[in-house]
Amino acid sequence: MISLSKDLETAFTEVGFVFLKNTGITQEEVDRVMAISKTFFLQPDEEKQPFSRKSFAGSPNHGWVSFGIERLNPSRPGDLKEAFNITSLQPDIKWPSGAVKGFREIQTSFFQHCKELSLRVLKVMAFSLGLDPEVFLSAHRFIGEEGNCSTLRTLYYPPVKHEEVKEGQLRCGEHSDYGSITLLFKSSEGLQLHRVLLPPPGDLSTRQSLAFFVQPDDEALICCCDGSNKYPPVTGGGYIAERFKASYGQN
Repeated sequence: MISLSKDLETAFTEVGFVFLKNTGITQEEVDRVMAISKTFFLQPDEEKQPFSRKSFAGSPNHGWVSFGIERLNPSRPGDLKEAFNITSLQPDIKWPSGAVKGFREIQTSFFQHCKELSLRVLKVMAFSLGLDPEVFLSAHRFIGEEGNCSTLRTLYYPPVKHEEVKEGQLRCGEHSDYGSITLLFKSSEGLQLHRVLLPPPGDLSTRQSLAFFVQPDDEALICCCDGSNKYPPVTGGGYIAERFKASYGQN
């Protein structure tokens, strides 16, 4: 644990990113999630509309985000992508079926594995900072339930018609993530750790990405761990609500 915590501290303070191995999550699992997600995205919009984000009471971030709706950089036009957010595992949540048989089982199983890995990482992070190993865990008690907005997010970037692209528009705008940590999974094509630019003219290729965004509980109070007042305290729910407002607009 000591060696691992030192490695994690070095990676986060000097690089800002860490490559995890021997996590218990296999590439086959990642590929299954991406495959079933692509099947969903390739459906007509009218088949996806019933699962739109903000259609689920108690889980406002859960569901499908249609093409061009989100702006991760609020100064740019809407991003040229669509997404499916899995935030709630509550039994009353409606899931896609039919043409995407197995969607719920594949996604929820992967969500649980991501949750387990995230809690392990948070514990090591606390250890590397010389804090109580439970300090971050106590602020992430409700992942997958109401009261926490941690999200398994699968994204699809369809082919781009350059003649329809607005000035300054990207597939995914520049941004910082909203929560505690992000688990980013690579596809067989590799990984990009920056804004997603437009493909060259004539390139009609598609692109996918998959991430698990770990958020503190809505009621968790986030303060500076060194006891300073460099940043004012904020609740997990209050902070992410402000970020969503910037990305999706006032509504």
